[in-house]
Parts: sequence; C-alpha cells; structure tokens
Amino acid sequence: MKKLRTNARLRPTLLTTLVASALFSAGLGIGTAASAQNYPITPEQRAVAQQTAQAGIPVSELAPNAPDEYTIKPGDTLWAISRMYLKSPWRWPELWGMNITEIKNPHRIYPGQVLYLDKTGGRARLSTRRGSGMPDGTIKLSPRTRYESLSGMALTTLSPALIDPFLSEAIIIDENTLITAPRIVAGNDDRVLLARGDRAYARGEINSPLVETSGPIKQFRIYRNATPLKDPATGEILGYEAAYLGRARMERGESTITQFEEGKEVTSVVPATIDIVAAREEMRAGDRLLPEPTREVQSYVPRAPTQEVNGRIVSVYGDAVTFAATNQIVAINKGLRDGMESGQVLAILKNGQTIVDKTNGAKETLKLPNERIGLLMVFRVFNKASYALILGSSDTPKAGDILVNP
Repeated sequence: MKKLRTNARLRPTLLTTLVASALFSAGLGIGTAASAQNYPITPEQRAVAQQTAQAGIPVSELAPNAPDEYTIKPGDTLWAISRMYLKSPWRWPELWGMNITEIKNPHRIYPGQVLYLDKTGGRARLSTRRGSGMPDGTIKLSPRTRYESLSGMALTTLSPALIDPFLSEAIIIDENTLITAPRIVAGNDDRVLLARGDRAYARGEINSPLVETSGPIKQFRIYRNATPLKDPATGEILGYEAAYLGRARMERGESTITQFEEGKEVTSVVPATIDIVAAREEMRAGDRLLPEPTREVQSYVPRAPTQEVNGRIVSVYGDAVTFAATNQIVAINKGLRDGMESGQVLAILKNGQTIVDKTNGAKETLKLPNERIGLLMVFRVFNKASYALILGSSDTPKAGDILVNP
C-alpha cells in the first residue's frame, strides 16, 4: 500500500492517539494497512470518542512520565505506547476522541511517526504535528509531496509471539471430546516414543474412521491428559484442558483388508498413516488427534468490560506451574456465558490470607485485604472459561487470585 501526502491545512485537534486510538487495532499477526482498516469500532467506543472530541483528557490521567515527544520505532507495540501515555491504557476510546474529526480510521500507526503531547489548559492532547500558534487554530504546511511505503509496517497490539501459539495449541474442551477423538495406535518400526519426522498409525472410532476426503490434506493437533479445570469459588468443572504435544499430517486413511487364515476369510482394519510434522513433547500410543483448527484473524482491542466482573484465576498454563509472571498465560473462570470477550482487561487482586490474630490474648479470625498486583487481557474465550495474558504484575499471580474490573 502507498500513501501520498500533499499540501493541506489541518486543525490541531488531537490525534486520536495514534497510540491508544490506533490501539490494538492491528490484531496479532496482522501488520498491513489494508487489513488494519477493516477492524471495527464499536458504537460504544465511537460514542465515547465523540463525547471527548477536541476536549482532550485531564492531565491527571496521563502516565507520570508521558513524553512530550516520541518517535514510533520498529518493534514498538500499541499496548506499550498506550501505557507510556496513560495510567489506564485500556481507556483508548477517550484518547481517540481527542482527534476524531481528523482521524477517520484510528487503526493505523507506523514506525517513523512522531507523537507530540500538548498539556495546555489542564487538558492533554496528542498529535502527530506540533502546534503552530496561528490565531485561527490551524497549521499551514509548506508545499511538499512525500511518498511512503506502508505495507507490512503497522504496529501490532502486542508481540505476536506472546499469544500466537496459544490460539490453536491451548484448548478447553468438554469431557467426551478427547475420549472419542482418533488415537495413535502404534509407531513405525515398533517405535514407542514419537518425535518430529516419525511415522505413526492412528484409528478413529468405529462409527467415525479416519478416512481420506476431497480437499486439502488433513492436519491434526495431538493432545494428552484432559485435566479438569475447577472453579476455585464454586467447585464447578468449567471444562478440560488438554496438553498439547505436536502436529501430524495424514498420509493415508483407514481401510480394511480381507485375508484367508486357516481356510477362513478374515477382515482386518488397516489404520491410517500419519507423519509427525511438529513436536513439543514426545508422543506415544494412546495420544489423541483433534483437527487442525481454522486460523482466525482476531482484532484485540483492550478495554474494560461493560459488565461487572468478579472472577478468579483457575490455573497457570504449563506443566506443574504454580505461579504466573508477566507474559504468561492463565485460565480464568469466566467465559461466553458470563459475557467475556477477547480484549477485555481485568485487574488481578491477590487474595488476602485468612489469619488468626493472637496479639490481644484472644484468637480472632481476620481476613487480610486483597491487594491489586497486576492486569491481564482475555484473548481466547470458551463457554465457561477463557485464556488470558498477564500484561504486567508486581507480585506472582496464582490460581485463586481474584479478577475485577480495572
């Protein structure tokens, strides 16, 4: 995509924050301007922006060290830039409202753009151009033409490496999904443990064999051990989390063969042939195959939930991991049925301990206060639970910690 700039007169309303406004537009893994321009702005976000158009936001809402001038660099992310300017970076619609008349599509921000912060009159405004001080409130540009290539340069919300693997690897399923899924029955050459490059054999259920169909070659994800996710507050089973092992490609489907043994006709099943094309852990007979999911392009727009949330962290993703840190994944006990959506930001509260006070000679039970220790963003939602990314923490979040509106 190419962009052409010519002589113009611009009103120095605020730039919708190229930061947060654009915020989180270019959903993970999507970098082109062409794709960015299609991301939706919800009616609620637009309404907030219109309310604050040209008014800016109180200076008190700025981050303490918000720079007066900042040049966007390759490798920047929209979340990091928004956090640089705002105490509450999920409040991007208000920042967008600062320049709604000038920025028709806030979902674009590119390396090389310079952000200027204006704090006159106790209100904060962000622009891509310095104010000129002209009486009529306009900026006059000298005649010039600038030709830029913007293809593939738009910033992403967060580093794609943080979430991309979990969009298809981490799953929450119901109890029967893995039990009834096709299974590996043997490895080639009597191999017990399978790794990338190995050949193996698999079978489906009697009523659902692994057969070849027209279209692309079938691809599978391989899983093991569906672990129940239990709500820390109610004890309800929210779903089952399966451990991702690797990926496989089907080379031949199941079939049958008829042979004569001791004068009798015997029909035997010939399992499907699969090749292991990726491995996180070694695989073995009994591991289950689920179809490779269709990759969906998602637009993550971090924002506070409109509904009141009172949730809990259920578990930290990973084998035998008890505590979480920034950029780690957790499962939470809120899902589609609770109104959760991708992009919603929640505050993490350390669940205060219950102690026995013996300092006054009596034994009195006390509940220590809950302390705010970080933020997380929901990025994949299932019916009763969701996966979320820890955006930042001052302590070590763990299962049982409380989640509330930010």
